[in-house]
Amino acid sequence: MEHVTEGSWESLPVPLHPRVLGALRELGFACMTPVQSATIPLFMRNKDVAAEAVTGSGKTLAFVIPILEILLRREEKLKKSQVGAIIITPTRELAVQIDEVLLHFTKHFPQFSQILWIGGRNPGEDVERFKAQGGNIIVATPGRLEDMFRRKAEGLDLVSCVKSLDVLVLDEADRLLDMGFEASINTILELLPKQRRTGLFSATQTQEVENLVRAGLRNPVRISVKEKGVAASSTQKTPSRLENYYMVCKADEKFNQLIHFLRNHKHEKHLVFFSTCACVEYYGKALEALVKGVTVMCIHGKMKFKRNRIFMDFRKLQSGILVCTDVMARGIDIPEVNWVLQYDPPSNASAFVHRCGRTARIGHGGSALVFLLPMEESYVNFLAINQKCPLQEMGLQKNTADVLPKLKAMALADRAMFEKGMKAFVSCVQAYAKHECSLIFRLKDLDFAGLARGFALLKMPRMPELRGKQFPDFVPVDVNTDTIPFKDKVREKQRQKLLEEKRKENAEHEGRRKFTKNKAWSKQKAKKEKKKKVNEKRKRQEGSDMEDEDMEELLNDTRLLKKLKKGKITEQEFEKGLLTSSKRTVNADFGMSDLEDDS
Repeated sequence: MEHVTEGSWESLPVPLHPRVLGALRELGFACMTPVQSATIPLFMRNKDVAAEAVTGSGKTLAFVIPILEILLRREEKLKKSQVGAIIITPTRELAVQIDEVLLHFTKHFPQFSQILWIGGRNPGEDVERFKAQGGNIIVATPGRLEDMFRRKAEGLDLVSCVKSLDVLVLDEADRLLDMGFEASINTILELLPKQRRTGLFSATQTQEVENLVRAGLRNPVRISVKEKGVAASSTQKTPSRLENYYMVCKADEKFNQLIHFLRNHKHEKHLVFFSTCACVEYYGKALEALVKGVTVMCIHGKMKFKRNRIFMDFRKLQSGILVCTDVMARGIDIPEVNWVLQYDPPSNASAFVHRCGRTARIGHGGSALVFLLPMEESYVNFLAINQKCPLQEMGLQKNTADVLPKLKAMALADRAMFEKGMKAFVSCVQAYAKHECSLIFRLKDLDFAGLARGFALLKMPRMPELRGKQFPDFVPVDVNTDTIPFKDKVREKQRQKLLEEKRKENAEHEGRRKFTKNKAWSKQKAKKEKKKKVNEKRKRQEGSDMEDEDMEELLNDTRLLKKLKKGKITEQEFEKGLLTSSKRTVNADFGMSDLEDDS
């Protein structure tokens, strides 16, 4: 489809409901974005649509408005338990955000009920809420929606409820498939009625998305929307008003550069991306302590119950820092983000584009900066070619303070900080080893000593990637790290209690081990001597053709030894048995008369 210009809401070929227009004015949306101009008329004319548009282009309203208009035009009004529309999205944060946008409109239409189904909540409570309040419009993550279809025993027959479905929307479809939801999506599609409108929205078109289009949409209209000023032949995936920068610095300089930057941009709103949850936990605490007078919040995928509250609180802030993983990279709309800072480059190139897309949204300006090690500088050319995402260099900031000693002092003062640092370093190295672009991000070329200094580690951790390596450029602190206490007195008391229990257990075990060893040694010595006699006899007979009598004797000796081991005979009986066996051997070899003559 050709480039579509912005237009007024009143210019749509199918007029919008007056209350929908009123809600748009309340939200401050005076005119449509290109993706909205292209998609809404088709959706409202009962076409399936597969829309591809750059991140931050206003895709949410492109499906929220058609959903409302289609449900308002239904001949039969929806009952409380009838589902008219389902919106599926990959993350809780994005689901919460869509639910919030939808609420701005449904508050003007009390005849519609909406419900949010996401992870981190009690599914039993979700069932009861639906039974009590209904859910004409469901906003859900795939896993929770699939789970709800299995709740028939709890009185929720969702298969029957969705027979009235008019619209299905798959938002951030490429991300849905990236996160491994393909099986869940396929299961859900099989349970939904075929007579429906389907909208598939994505920032990037992949083969997996194409397969989903074929499976879930009927004769879809394909929409690929370019922003104003972007040539039709261009495949640029970032907003045109985004300024993209990179900074090359050594591993042990990177944190100082980040702190200096944040201190100089205190009154702005920033997202800071790290590669792992452990890095978010560690550096989040570090930023709280080292960037004064700024609200610092942390979000990562392993958080179960706090994520929604933190996300909503950060959205309301005028300025602040959100330290996060790629759980915040896709589709999330946080108002007026000034800078997206990528401390670690993401594991794949498409995630780079989506991270940057958290700023410069819907016509606003914004900037992004990625920190690169000297060995990673060729990543800039890779992004320009692979993602059509050009970057310009930002020079190193001057007069930066060295805050790493302060970070090291924090680890020495609090065991929690020390342990977070060790976990963060290990997780960072492991994430680096799994990088999609392994030709540029080579683990074997990584400066482990410099990286450890950049993490302000007190010592190098034990991990397979470091086995057999020497680090003369890294000097561990001259402190027994086992003695570092937790600042939290309750945790430290618990740790000391566990250490004391372990000391007692070791002491008891040592006593038992010594006693057992002494006792066993005497027994083992006697057994070894007896076994030695049997083996010596066997060796004497090796290399010769053994007679039947010799073989019988050897077997008898072996049987005697086994009986002794099992406690069936005494040592005296064993010695007597061996002597009898020896006499039989002598008698057989020399004859009784020879013995008598010698005596």
